[in-house]
Amino acid sequence: MINLNARPSFRAYDDGGETMSKSTGETDGTGRRHGGRYIYEELRKQILTLQLKPGAPLDEVSLAAQFGLSRSPVRDALARLISEGLVTILPNRTTLVTPFEIEEFPKYISALDLIQRAVTRLAALHRSEAELVRIRKADDVYMQAVESGDFQAMSETNKALHMAIAHAANNPYFVGYYERLLGEGQRLLHLHFDFTVTSPTASKLGRDHADLIDAIARKDADAAEKLAHEHTMLFQKRFLDYMRQNMTESMVV
Repeated sequence: MINLNARPSFRAYDDGGETMSKSTGETDGTGRRHGGRYIYEELRKQILTLQLKPGAPLDEVSLAAQFGLSRSPVRDALARLISEGLVTILPNRTTLVTPFEIEEFPKYISALDLIQRAVTRLAALHRSEAELVRIRKADDVYMQAVESGDFQAMSETNKALHMAIAHAANNPYFVGYYERLLGEGQRLLHLHFDFTVTSPTASKLGRDHADLIDAIARKDADAAEKLAHEHTMLFQKRFLDYMRQNMTESMVV
């Protein structure tokens, strides 16, 4: 197994309370809701950017102390992260950042490819003009993030673009599953973006979605599905190129 956390740049902070900053001013009647949202957003950011490593334990008491809140909003935040697949509860009730085993990557790609082809094909068949406008706008926002070099913004806006396509597919049964797959892959996407932007040998990011969006605009379902498959394969290639350059076989999770 390969350790996604082996590179020093992804080392988590010490456990002495410096990992997360404390929330302030959450003492009114809406404090639990707002505090829970803040904790959720902060933990999610640290998980996706690998500041919190796969497999890192998440203790309610320690998190409550670090954020300066009660355990209730911490519990709310963890429940939401669990629903997104970013946090896992073990049978012994231990809560931790969901581990990622590299042996599971082919299965992840297989699932992503299947549903990405389906939602993109359906989007080409069913999208409205308003949904096409939203898709194009989401792509523009993604390109702004690419130009900024902000990996987290790139990951979030890439997900938002693909979710705009999913909503245009007009099949709610696909949306939740696709969103979870995209969310679980965001940690990999962070590494993929890092490699693609910084490596002189990597194919550079550009308007990777342009042809796919054009196929949706033309309502060419066959072309849209084919381009969605190629898009998934491009992600797979870039991630595996990253692995080959940055990892060794002796590294384990």
